[in-house]
Amino acid sequence: MDIELCCCEQTLLSEINMPKVTKKLVSMTYRFALESSEEVNWAKVNKAIIKKWSMSALYDIKNWAWSGKCFKD
Repeated sequence: MDIELCCCEQTLLSEINMPKVTKKLVSMTYRFALESSEEVNWAKVNKAIIKKWSMSALYDIKNWAWSGKCFKD
């Protein structure tokens, strides 16, 4: 059985706007969204990440998500 994240874009945007959410947590959701069959407006999500943190944070989040490091300590 396959399981995938639903409402990926909205979930990411909601998480990003939560005051105490960490970049590591967002990277996990980002990873699940990458693997989802849903379309995601990545430009919108990435812009929200940059607005909250920075461009270097976006690079960190993407790196953790693509490499799977988001699931490791």
